[in-house]
Amino acid sequence: MHDLSHPIEPGMQIYPGDPAVTVDPAMTHERDGVRVSRLTCGSHAGTHVDAPAHTERDGRTFGAYDVAAFVRDAITVDCRDLDDRAPIPADRVPATDADCVVFRTGWDAHWGTDRYRDHPYLSPAAARRCADLGVAVGIDALSPDPTPPADATGDGTENDPAVPAHRALLGAECLIFENLANLEAVPERFELRAYPLALDADGAPVRAVGCDPDVSPDG
Repeated sequence: MHDLSHPIEPGMQIYPGDPAVTVDPAMTHERDGVRVSRLTCGSHAGTHVDAPAHTERDGRTFGAYDVAAFVRDAITVDCRDLDDRAPIPADRVPATDADCVVFRTGWDAHWGTDRYRDHPYLSPAAARRCADLGVAVGIDALSPDPTPPADATGDGTENDPAVPAHRALLGAECLIFENLANLEAVPERFELRAYPLALDADGAPVRAVGCDPDVSPDG
């Protein structure tokens, strides 16, 4: 079993405009006899999963999903040859009997830096192909769409805050797992277990774990 998650910690990298992550002491051993932390974050903090309600007005939230929806037969697609802000073409999306395609860009190496925003992303055609296949999508980057700077103007360029990949995938009820890490640890075909918090919301942090095919559900 391999941990594919970034740790949740104060000041961690977030998508531009999302709520900052804070972890503060709410109770202490010295004052209260126990330690309790107060966590503040957005629903898309760190390694997380998007529900259709994230971009679709009438999309489902997590309350509509059985827990089994977050265990996926995944296949990785190596995209480490792509440059900054390069679109992943549709012909990289394999015909597969897996129910999740995970795009390995290698961009998790840039986590916590400005360059992390400059990740490769799914071209609209690649996103539509995934939607047509009915597969969930994972990526070791902030988003399957290009990440705009905080001052994006919506001018129709690659910095436009529009999210065509999200709309194609979530509009087809294909879940999206973002900010995965450590994909070099898993084989090309693996089981992705990424359970969200029990939160009826548009997204939620997950502890993503990649399991080799011969690992039983009890480890």
